[in-house]
Amino acid sequence: MLKEYRIKRGYSLEKLAELCDISWRNLQRIENGKENVTKFETIKKLIKVLNIEDKDILTLIKK
Repeated sequence: MLKEYRIKRGYSLEKLAELCDISWRNLQRIENGKENVTKFETIKKLIKVLNIEDKDILTLIKK
């Protein structure tokens, strides 16, 4: 779902990672579900930058 939001908003992997102050590799792992533990601060940054709708936030956090 995160990748869909990124693409829908027109961000490259590198640009979104830069805006969220994380490495693009870390973002790639998060998008692919290979990051077992994601910091809550990172999740908050992604939600803010991508303007994720309230109804989708819990789905993002659960994955």
